[in-house]
Amino acid sequence: MLGQPSFELNDTSEQALQWAVKNRGHHTVRVDPLACTRALHAHGFYYCDTLVEPYCQAAWFIEHPHPAVALHASPALAELEAIASGAFVHGRFHRDPHVPREQAEQRYRQWLEQLHAAGQVWGISMQQQVQGFVAFEGNQLVLHALAEGARGRGWAKYFWSPLCRLLFEQGHTELRSSISASNLAVLNLYASLGFKFRHAQDIYHRLSP
Repeated sequence: MLGQPSFELNDTSEQALQWAVKNRGHHTVRVDPLACTRALHAHGFYYCDTLVEPYCQAAWFIEHPHPAVALHASPALAELEAIASGAFVHGRFHRDPHVPREQAEQRYRQWLEQLHAAGQVWGISMQQQVQGFVAFEGNQLVLHALAEGARGRGWAKYFWSPLCRLLFEQGHTELRSSISASNLAVLNLYASLGFKFRHAQDIYHRLSP
């Protein structure tokens, strides 16, 4: 996916870190922000990002309805790919100085293609023009983006509202996501919808030549 084998470690034991050193590829590990990271640095890992988990229960949800906004269950992949291009600059692979930008873009394109093929992407339109999308897995919003012309206009809360409402109506008691703590626009979006935040994790990467 990144032009080389990609792995995510389940723990930071000496055995796991040694395995990463011995195996070529791009390695990821998630740790508590207050955890000691001396061993990670000693084995060549470097800090890349901090993720937080927005979560919302139905009773907290603040809906922002808009008469011109509609959901589309089967959006065209080409439209979604055009929206996704350049939209994920806050992603950890884009922020990793050792990952070329095109490889980071390709990683998100492939992920979007997989979600689209599984029927897990909703397109969102305003005045019958697709302006964004949200991909989901169960009760988790896993990938989302707005078209370049729709960013910074305060529209996102209107786009996210009908999908959140739909997921709650399908029986989910809680919605979740995972976002970079540096992405203030998305943090503010989720806060405007009634989401709270938990489970901060520091993300470390290692690139084995």
